[in-house]
Amino acid sequence: MNYKRFSVLLCGSLLVQVAASSQSRDEAEELRLIAASQAGASPLYFNPGDTSVPLISTGDYNNSNECTVRGGLPHFFRKAAAGKPLTIGFIGGSITQGNQCYRRQTARYIQSMFPDAVMKGINAGVSGTGTDLGACRLYDQLMQYHPDLVFVEFAVNGAYASGMEGIIRQIRKKSPQTDICLIYTVNIGHTEAYAAGQVPEHIKELEQLAVHYALPSIHLGMEPTLLEREGKLLWKSATDVPGKIVYSRDGLHPVMAGGNIYAAAIARGMQKIRNANAVEPSPLPAPLLADNWEDAGMYDPLQIAAFSSGFKKTATDQLPLKQFQGWFPYVMTAERPGASFTFHFTGTMFGIFDIGGPEMGQLEAVVDGKPMKLVSRAPKGTRFLGEAVAADSSGSYTINRFNNFCNNRYRGQYEMIILPAGKHTVTLRLSAEKADKRAILGSTQLEDITRHPEKYDRTVVYIGKILLRGKPGR
Repeated sequence: MNYKRFSVLLCGSLLVQVAASSQSRDEAEELRLIAASQAGASPLYFNPGDTSVPLISTGDYNNSNECTVRGGLPHFFRKAAAGKPLTIGFIGGSITQGNQCYRRQTARYIQSMFPDAVMKGINAGVSGTGTDLGACRLYDQLMQYHPDLVFVEFAVNGAYASGMEGIIRQIRKKSPQTDICLIYTVNIGHTEAYAAGQVPEHIKELEQLAVHYALPSIHLGMEPTLLEREGKLLWKSATDVPGKIVYSRDGLHPVMAGGNIYAAAIARGMQKIRNANAVEPSPLPAPLLADNWEDAGMYDPLQIAAFSSGFKKTATDQLPLKQFQGWFPYVMTAERPGASFTFHFTGTMFGIFDIGGPEMGQLEAVVDGKPMKLVSRAPKGTRFLGEAVAADSSGSYTINRFNNFCNNRYRGQYEMIILPAGKHTVTLRLSAEKADKRAILGSTQLEDITRHPEKYDRTVVYIGKILLRGKPGR
């Protein structure tokens, strides 16, 4: 069995290796940047009125297709007009988590619309992740804090529509008074569609959901596309260029100037929605997608699983785990092979949200008493594994928690495993088998493992959360 190949397959680098054979170089590079961006948590709350953040203006760009109002944001604007406290939530990937990319500038502008309002912001951005994990973590990281308005940003992280519908339906079910606005970020490969007066294909799928649920949506990439065509904007530059707006350093994650352009689009959208006639939401319609993720959830490990004596509860208040404290108040840690944990659930998928790093080992999955040989079953924007069948030429009984982004650093990461619908008993066990970490890192990343081999020659796991599509319990 080719363990070296499968250890690459399972984490962020898989998405690059598989994509490179079937997608353009730009798409493969986008996936690499997304995976590489995965790191630690950011503070949950932030201050929309922070005066150190630029107060952007709406500017003079005008395109009627940039924002579609549909049902608008009636609850939010009604509550704002009444002078009540407001909570604005942002959920997405690294573009949402980042401090320059749009979120803080947007919140500052909304605070300026209602200067007397007591307002707080929630940053539920997790770098390098899509709507699959987003649907799982929605309640834990956002909805339990009762936001009045949620901006949802996942367009460049795969735009997985089933996960997006799960996010929408969970919000509408848990809090009908919470308004939702979909925002569509772009990367360097999406501007051609906008330049031709079209909408990128993956965003069209999300727009179908916006229509179905009467949600406002805002295209953040239209103005930068025009500026690029006019020679005023560079989508990617390692350095500042006199007389040009530099959107990003990598073609994906905006620097402050790029984030200001994104936020200006949202500012224009907020004004347009505010000035439109409010429409009261209709009852929640039937799902548009049969396999949507409204049944997704995220659970503290000790809440639903039984752990063997080889695991211990470890607080995340000390280095190197402190950067993950915002996601995981504790992790379940093991290093001795054979340590295991077991849980029961009824549903179709399970997974883990964990920490990657130099010392990571591998897990083995036993489901309903049967060891699982796994292969990738991942549509774009997801991280799914499924049971191998006879036709599969590859696969592994181990799930490697080390990847080529773990070179002398720690990162949040996750994995989901597909099962037949039904009741399941799942055991995850720490494997004695060690991955070939030098091969995974590649020839350009061998300095740290050569200087500190003992740091890598371990079999550790840090389990932060258990992910389910379905319900825990027998």
